[in-house]
Amino acid sequence: MRSRFALPILVLVASLLLPLPSVAQGSSVGERPRVALVLSGGGARGFAHVGVLKALEAAHVPVDMIVGTSMGAIIGGLYASGMKADDLEREILAVDWDGLFNSREPRQLLSQRRKEEDFELSPVLQLGFRNGEFRLPTGAVSSRSLEVLLRRYTLSTRHLESFDQLPTRFRAVATDMETGQAVVLDRGDLAAALRASMSVPGAFSPLAIDDRLLGDGGLVNNLPVDVARALGAEVIIAVNIGTPLAGRETLGTVLGVATQMVNILTEQNVQASIATLTPKDLLLAPPLGKLSSSDFDQAAELVKLGNAYARTVSEALARFAVDPQRHARWVQARSTQALANADQVGRIGAIRFEGVSEERAARLSKELDTEPGQRVDVPRLEADLQKLAVSGDYERIDYTLSRREDNGTEDLTIQLRENTWGPNYLRVGLDLRTDFQGEGAFNLRISHNRHWLNERGAEWRNRVQLGETVGLYSEIYQPMGANSQRFAAAYLDAGINKVELFSDTGDALALVQRQGVRVGADLGWPIGLRGAIGEARLGLVASARRATPELLSAAVPAGVDTVRWTERGLRAALIADQLDFANFPSRGYRARAEISWGRRQLDGGETSDFTRLESSFTAVRSRGVHTFNIGGRVAYTNQIPLAAIDEYSLGGFQNLSGYRTAQVAGNYLLFGRLTYYQRLAYSVGVARALFVGGSLEAGNAWTERSDITLRQLRGAGSLFVGADTGIGPLYLSIVSAPKGYTGLYLFLGRP
Repeated sequence: MRSRFALPILVLVASLLLPLPSVAQGSSVGERPRVALVLSGGGARGFAHVGVLKALEAAHVPVDMIVGTSMGAIIGGLYASGMKADDLEREILAVDWDGLFNSREPRQLLSQRRKEEDFELSPVLQLGFRNGEFRLPTGAVSSRSLEVLLRRYTLSTRHLESFDQLPTRFRAVATDMETGQAVVLDRGDLAAALRASMSVPGAFSPLAIDDRLLGDGGLVNNLPVDVARALGAEVIIAVNIGTPLAGRETLGTVLGVATQMVNILTEQNVQASIATLTPKDLLLAPPLGKLSSSDFDQAAELVKLGNAYARTVSEALARFAVDPQRHARWVQARSTQALANADQVGRIGAIRFEGVSEERAARLSKELDTEPGQRVDVPRLEADLQKLAVSGDYERIDYTLSRREDNGTEDLTIQLRENTWGPNYLRVGLDLRTDFQGEGAFNLRISHNRHWLNERGAEWRNRVQLGETVGLYSEIYQPMGANSQRFAAAYLDAGINKVELFSDTGDALALVQRQGVRVGADLGWPIGLRGAIGEARLGLVASARRATPELLSAAVPAGVDTVRWTERGLRAALIADQLDFANFPSRGYRARAEISWGRRQLDGGETSDFTRLESSFTAVRSRGVHTFNIGGRVAYTNQIPLAAIDEYSLGGFQNLSGYRTAQVAGNYLLFGRLTYYQRLAYSVGVARALFVGGSLEAGNAWTERSDITLRQLRGAGSLFVGADTGIGPLYLSIVSAPKGYTGLYLFLGRP
């Protein structure tokens, strides 16, 4: 009984002995007027609000109510919930803002299927197909991590009926995206209210609350002075940190013009609010220079600028101040109320899912570590949400806790909203290479993924390639059951390409058109939850291939004709991937091994056994800005038919740079590479990052086992400038090989 009623009794005693924050006495005779703090939106520039709050606390200025829009709502709402300014500063500086808005979870947590897609096409450019129309994602960035952060900070407020019950009264302003009207949020889920107020158009998707689709409040009321007046405020401290209008030099692009239009609309309503301020009020406008609404990585500097400015107007703040003792009582009253709200969490009662079918909910529940009967564990809950997010199927993943009065447990509701642009996902990518000497190639790649073909999680993946290589790949993937980690897969892989055959001296001998089709069926086992570490497969495979000479040099004996053959056998594959990025990784590893064996039949009826073995690895480590990437490849097969040797070949950028593609080929292959690169400080909008580096490479291929000797390893190297762009990695490089050539090379795609 003591633990259940002690805090409410303390609050009651405090309310009798201490003045309430909203009626705190001023430093002069008579009642202090009710003071409202009004905080504007402005994206990352809103971190300056934290600096202002620190200055208000230092000046002994209590506030009776807070009203905020967008980032002003987030900072103001967290402060109103009981956090101190120093707490706010510590928390926002601890956040990895670079990764907070990523559209997907860290790559190491993705399933192996999602990771493999990174090596096929860039994960950045994606659109969906639903109900007969193509759709783009509703938000350019993900808000899931922000929502989790807000949920964690506001968990103590989950049982309050109104924002009037917060330690400081609070209101958030949002925009009804259907009517264009301002919406004042005064009750309900505080985390959702803060998120809705910051639903920046084009960046975050709107949030549905009480059957209204809410967007950023800055569109209609970015400095909501009128809302504070309606709450009973007698004096206003308004803090405007909105982004100023851009200059003419930024208006040369569609994006620049669109951004300026939003800023104009916002600035108009801000000026209208400022016009209502009276001489009794105070307007603060910290000079934030060229720092923009997207400079989240400048949080520390923005807090510093906001604090420094507010301290320069200490004389203006003095008229709102109280004596130190009364301010201390105000602080204590807020802390006492926050403690009363933050009653000790209980145990999990029922666990429910919203937004998905019962069958899918039953399947998803198997992935949770949180179980009924456990004490509420916020880090464990957040880890569970992350497990659900790695699939990429949901544009919103959140949770709420609601107390059951009959037994005191907390019912957990996990709220899911499927992507409105899914479940068909399309991506487009390019492969481009040229040595600026007439040799080059171009490929267009299009992929289609259909998620949740059935409620057991089946997927259908397709890929089409047009250009130097014409290819088609299709796979059906079916998890075996809700309680099983196994899966089954069936696939078809067909392609047509042209292969150049070379002599040992590098002279072109023939141009051969190669066609092939392979079908297979596998039984697989994920390694780690959802295959986050990798996967293993075992299955049956069959293929039919044909090689047709198109151009032959005089060095090729007469009578060379089309060769056809088929293969049938067993296949085993193992892959593990923990790279942080598919392109220009900074840490992690990737290893792959595949072996197949069976019977081969040539066109004339001759049959023989065959064995194929191929393995590759990559290991990456970084020290500061320096990254070292070590990679290697080993391959073996017995008696490859003529013109099939491009499967085990070397040549091309970072695959024996300075040699022609597939110039070095044979039955036995050995290759190693050491690559160094450094991330540049420059930032460009079309790329994740820019890099400069180089590679040292060595390898060879041999026809017979008896020919293998390390003395015959061929050397090569490259120096490059690279970029991880939205359509794939781009390299501009100088390549060189003692037995190849030295020259300039441009490469877009996977090396």
